[in-house]
Amino acid sequence: MALTEQLVPLVLAAAGEGEEETSNFLVPNGTFFIELAAFLLLFWLLTRYIIPFINGAMERRQEAIRAEFAELDEAKAEAKGAEEEYKAQLADARKEAARIREEAREQGSQIVAEAREAAVVEANRVKEQAQAQIAAERQAALTSLRAEVGSLATTLAGRIVGEALEDDERSNRVVDRFLADLEALESARPAAQNGATS
Repeated sequence: MALTEQLVPLVLAAAGEGEEETSNFLVPNGTFFIELAAFLLLFWLLTRYIIPFINGAMERRQEAIRAEFAELDEAKAEAKGAEEEYKAQLADARKEAARIREEAREQGSQIVAEAREAAVVEANRVKEQAQAQIAAERQAALTSLRAEVGSLATTLAGRIVGEALEDDERSNRVVDRFLADLEALESARPAAQNGATS
C-alpha cells in the first residue's frame, strides 16, 4: 500500500504535465506507472495464490504418474516371474509325461514278457498232457491189440494146424514175440528215413 500512495501523486503530476506538452512515446507518462503497478499487483497475486495451486496439482499428477509407472514395472516383473514359473511347470510336466510313458512302455514290455512266459508254460503243459494222454491211449491200444491179436492168432493157428491151441502161456509168448518184432520194425523205419534224408 505504501507503494500505491507514493505512485498516485506522481501519476497525477505526470498527467498534468502531459496536457501542456506534446507527449513523447519514449518518455514514460502516468499511464505507464499505473500499468506497471497493475502488472506488479497481478504478478504478486499469481505467484502468491494461483501458481502454488497449479504447481501443487502438477506435482500431485506427476506423483500419480510415477506411482502408475512403478505399478506397471511391478506388474511387468510379476508377469515375467509368472511366465518363468509357467515355463518351469510346463517343462516339469513334460518330464513327468515322458517318465510316465517310459514306465508304461516298461510295464507293457513286462506284461508281454509275462504273457509269453505264461503261454509257453501253458503250451508245454498242454503238450506234456497231450503226450501223456497219447502214450496212455497207445498203451491201452497196444494192450487191447495184444489181446485181440493173440486170440485171433491162436484161432487162426488152430485152424491152420487143425488142432486147438488153447495153451494161454504159449499163445501169449507167440503174440509177445510177434508184437516185439512189429515194434522193432516200426522203430527201424524212422531211423532208415532219417538216414535217407541226410
